[in-house]
Amino acid sequence: MVKYYPVSLDATFSALADPTRRRILQSLSTHSRRVTDLAQPFSMSLPAVSKHLRVLERAGLLKRRQLGREHHLELEPAPMKEAALWIEEYRKFWEGSLDSLAHYLENNQQPKKTKKNKKGKKA
Repeated sequence: MVKYYPVSLDATFSALADPTRRRILQSLSTHSRRVTDLAQPFSMSLPAVSKHLRVLERAGLLKRRQLGREHHLELEPAPMKEAALWIEEYRKFWEGSLDSLAHYLENNQQPKKTKKNKKGKKA
């Protein structure tokens, strides 16, 4: 089941590993937003939020448009779809493995032995 996956998959999982970045993506899931609007709910500086945004951009999860002095960001879902497909392959593998184990256990259980007393009768 070993397959080659592009380095972008590593960048996607790395970007998604941080809860702040996941909240940013969740915020962008409804519509595009300005950087300053994205930064508002977080108790961190604008430069700190910008660092998170750069990580998301490098992973390909964001598109940035500049209109004058304002930067507008929108979600780019393609890398997450790739990650979901990767996870789905392993979900099928593990479910198949667990189903096989359950089938084996159901069909190979031995009946419990009953104890016999000294005269050879069941206790």
